[in-house]
Amino acid sequence: SLVSSEVESDILRRVRTLLRELDRHHPAFQCDRGMLRWTLHKKIDQNPSNSSILVGILVKELERAERGDYRHYIIPLLHTLMYALIKAPYISEDLCSRVYDFCKKMLTLPKPFCTIGLDYAARLKMERTAPGVLYQRTVISEQSLKSDPYPYQEKIFIFADPELLSEAICNALVTDTEAARVSQSPRVCMSYVIIHAMQAGLVEGCDISGLKRSLQDMPMSDIEHWFQQVVMAVECTGSEVNADRGQHMARLEEIYHAILSSMPTGNTPLGELQGIPLPNPNISFHLWTEDDQLWKELVLFIRPVSQSCEPDLLSQELDNFEIQDIISDCECCKQTRFSVLSTDSGIERDLPAAAEESIVPCSAEAEQSRLQRKGGIKKRPSPLDSMAFLQAGCNSPGVKPVTKLQRRPGITPEPMAPLQKRHTARIVLLGDDRILGRLAQAYHSLRKRETRRVFLTPRLNLQFYHIPVVTGQPNMLAAANCPAAGREELCEVAGYLGKADPWYESNINTLCHMIPKLATMPSSPSKHLMTDLFLTDVIAYYVRMGIQPVCFQVYAVKIFFNDPAQEPSEDVFLTELRTHMLESNPHRELAMSKKKTALDGPGIDLTVTYKKVVVSDRVKEVAVSLRSTGLVMKAIPVDEVEGLMCLNVNITEIIKSNNLSGRSFSAVANRLRTHSIKIRSTEQRPFTLCLDKDSRRAYRNVISIEVSPCLEPSYCLQKTRTLKFSLHEVEDVGLVKYMPKSLLLPINTFAGVIQ
Repeated sequence: SLVSSEVESDILRRVRTLLRELDRHHPAFQCDRGMLRWTLHKKIDQNPSNSSILVGILVKELERAERGDYRHYIIPLLHTLMYALIKAPYISEDLCSRVYDFCKKMLTLPKPFCTIGLDYAARLKMERTAPGVLYQRTVISEQSLKSDPYPYQEKIFIFADPELLSEAICNALVTDTEAARVSQSPRVCMSYVIIHAMQAGLVEGCDISGLKRSLQDMPMSDIEHWFQQVVMAVECTGSEVNADRGQHMARLEEIYHAILSSMPTGNTPLGELQGIPLPNPNISFHLWTEDDQLWKELVLFIRPVSQSCEPDLLSQELDNFEIQDIISDCECCKQTRFSVLSTDSGIERDLPAAAEESIVPCSAEAEQSRLQRKGGIKKRPSPLDSMAFLQAGCNSPGVKPVTKLQRRPGITPEPMAPLQKRHTARIVLLGDDRILGRLAQAYHSLRKRETRRVFLTPRLNLQFYHIPVVTGQPNMLAAANCPAAGREELCEVAGYLGKADPWYESNINTLCHMIPKLATMPSSPSKHLMTDLFLTDVIAYYVRMGIQPVCFQVYAVKIFFNDPAQEPSEDVFLTELRTHMLESNPHRELAMSKKKTALDGPGIDLTVTYKKVVVSDRVKEVAVSLRSTGLVMKAIPVDEVEGLMCLNVNITEIIKSNNLSGRSFSAVANRLRTHSIKIRSTEQRPFTLCLDKDSRRAYRNVISIEVSPCLEPSYCLQKTRTLKFSLHEVEDVGLVKYMPKSLLLPINTFAGVIQ
């Protein structure tokens, strides 16, 4: 008991230190920022029998935070508790009930507390009925283990821009993710699920050491069989409304004795609780080199290479050229492709007899899935047919069931089963605001592609995460085109998320400078211990527990150029749009420009038309003319209270004044808030434009821009089709009224925005 009291006091001291870090008033803890949560969980992993002590302490601290109105403690404590509970070998029913009761109390609090409380209360209700179900679901989905009762798969994609991160950081992350991926095999993961379910359900009546020995000697087929039996038992109990825990334990005990039947009979000593590791999730690291790379990786996640190598399987969902673009690099598809002129009229009676006889179906499934001739013209699916998938999902009540094409006319079409989103892609963006700008472009492109031909939307849950990493100073080209691209300026999104969510600030924003240091550390055993455990665990903790999105408005910009023959360009940005004057002019205009500058001052004359934001949210259009040397549009507010649905525009205006010493000019900063704005150079003098602080996204010889919130592509399509039938209708009616209008980019944190 003396040892247990010492352990309890040590854990309590660590938890209190973690809470003091959240107050941001203790500079003494700055050197350990981001490490306290990790060291606490690692200490419990080393001695799993202390899990109940940690959960008990965290419950007491949660209750104390609620009584003392320390709400900023509640979400970090609850995430820490749930992570320990999922990994724990066993938690008593009484302790689980206390956590469940506290989560129910959170339902009376405002968002995001009630949202997180409801989610965790639902999970804990299943855990109380079927102990170990949360661990089991985590392993099955993250490792993509085949299981009919829980057929869900998850994968973590880490995207990094090789032009923004150093080679050392990229190499370190590649090494860590590969080590995490190959360290766990399906056999080991299935064994973990079996052992954890037995220990969580049977507790004292389970010999873990004997169970491990028995599973080690089993062939893979037997392990798969018992794995399916355990999953079926746990899932059936966890999903029932009034499940009997006694029957569940009896079923587990039956499976347990069947597994141990090959062991010698006798009195087997029952050992104490043993920790079952939670395997590292499936993580893949990608250097972002192609614009459509994100979409291709997501398609390959839904349709692996083994299936994608047969284009017929996707012919009803994707265009052939899209499939070939994805699978052209696969080793099993390295075949020369030829363009063949088709002489097929499309009429069934023109089909040669030999060709008709050559069609021999190999199976019933192939018979149903293959496109066959019919007595008519094959009609391309209308965009409206896929519109329902672009709404809340394919299970909405207004969706018309899709039918497969049959081989022979006269066979009654069979409706397809409704699609389920069984895949979850967790996209982690590693870098600064510039890679988030690329993400906004890729996400906008993906939404437009899905509007034309739905494929990913009804099948895939897409989650975005951001880990800020800044290395050194920005390059000279970036400094030339985007002069304000300093260290703080490059991480505005992460800074906003850290202010909105203290737990994100404590666990994720601290990695901004820690990852470069770990990547450049000299090779040593301690370095491998730090990188292999710390980075992988922090990323896994972030994607597992960070499920509350913060939605950022994506803005569209239309760019007009000085050359009338040049077509206007359209682009999107997430964080910043910056303009500045071109330093050089053609020689023939140089003398005239100098003379004008001496008279009117530096800069160019602009006409600015914008919709002013007023308190009543009514639109008030304002037009002003001024002389300016440049302007900056910020989509990320300095303070989280300001909100994310407004542009802050800072214009440097040149004011001319006459005095006794002559004419003088002064620069005045004008700030305005708007939703949309138009800027035009009245004297046709061009300027330079830079988006999202990225020198690769700079536009020259620009004379006019139009900025407005980017619209959701599916909304635009439906709105266009609605206007065809109602030319004078202005307001949104029908289906358009219930569709999301603006394109929002959700980035997950632990709490969302805490007001």
